[in-house]
Amino acid sequence: MSGLGGLNKTPNGVVLGLVQLQLPNVVTPDDLAAQTQKVVSMVGKARRNMPSMDLVVFPEYALHGLSMDTNPEIMCKLDGPEVAAFSAACREHDLWGCFSIMEYNPHGNPYNSGIILDNKGELQLYYRKLHPWIPVEPWEPGNLGIPVCDGPNGSKIALIICHDGMFPEMARECAYKGAEIMLRTAGYTAPIRHSWQITNQANAFCNLMVTASVCMCGSDGTFDSMGEGMICNFDGTPLVMGSHRPDEIITAEVRPDWVREARIHWGVENNIYQFGHRGYVAVKGGAQDCPYTYMQDLVNGVYRLPWEDEVIHKDGSACGFPPPTRTYQGSSITEASYSGSPLKEIS
Repeated sequence: MSGLGGLNKTPNGVVLGLVQLQLPNVVTPDDLAAQTQKVVSMVGKARRNMPSMDLVVFPEYALHGLSMDTNPEIMCKLDGPEVAAFSAACREHDLWGCFSIMEYNPHGNPYNSGIILDNKGELQLYYRKLHPWIPVEPWEPGNLGIPVCDGPNGSKIALIICHDGMFPEMARECAYKGAEIMLRTAGYTAPIRHSWQITNQANAFCNLMVTASVCMCGSDGTFDSMGEGMICNFDGTPLVMGSHRPDEIITAEVRPDWVREARIHWGVENNIYQFGHRGYVAVKGGAQDCPYTYMQDLVNGVYRLPWEDEVIHKDGSACGFPPPTRTYQGSSITEASYSGSPLKEIS
């Protein structure tokens, strides 16, 4: 059900808008300021375009483009002017918003971060990309886990970014923590088209969860992002698929209450439940052990592939980045320290 793209909103519906934003070139602080205003103007367009819209979603790299530039002068902070402008736009237009920033990190490479602001402009979700698209992306690996927040009209929402969606564990974690809608923002280019489509569908079906995903769009003179906003129902069926037209806003109504209903009432293919209750027909409550070697090895810090020594790309040198010398320091804050709080910088 898409409610004719959200034109016919039902009492339990959540209308999503995915912005296939034109891919920018951002080199200087002035460029960043101009692109910030472009995003703000698109929040207004979203509201005018669809008065019933609850949440507008901007793609990864909406502010910074695909240059992978880590220049501190164009990096953002949670308490910086870019996020303040987004907050004001959400208040002005009474609209929830999901935004992308490349976040200044005083201790290393910038983070690739995403935020969700409510219709009062208050921060409800703050996420740092766990899986940068290596060896291409230079961003620091995220250290906040995968948060879930309360969304519009009683929904539960999670956010992952681009390459994150290629790991089924990411979507499973979102669902495990209660997400009924998983947003996936991206800057992908055309070679990833098929993988994009099948993972968006599989992430939905395998977790009985709506997925709403959108890329940057158009060309910056070097790269061509593909747009292709895509909203999939909890059974994996695409509700709407976008085109390649820059600045088009793809819309649909989704039903979190139907997600909740399916998770409770489905027997066959209730995979998010059955994963932790294997064979419950044969044994009471099902087997609840962890038979997966890779999970146990990852927890114990000994994850190693049988072909590990033969892997060619183990740093970013193939893409012009110097091999790193720092080791990963782990988590720095807890979700409770930011969820629903006023906007402020978090280290």
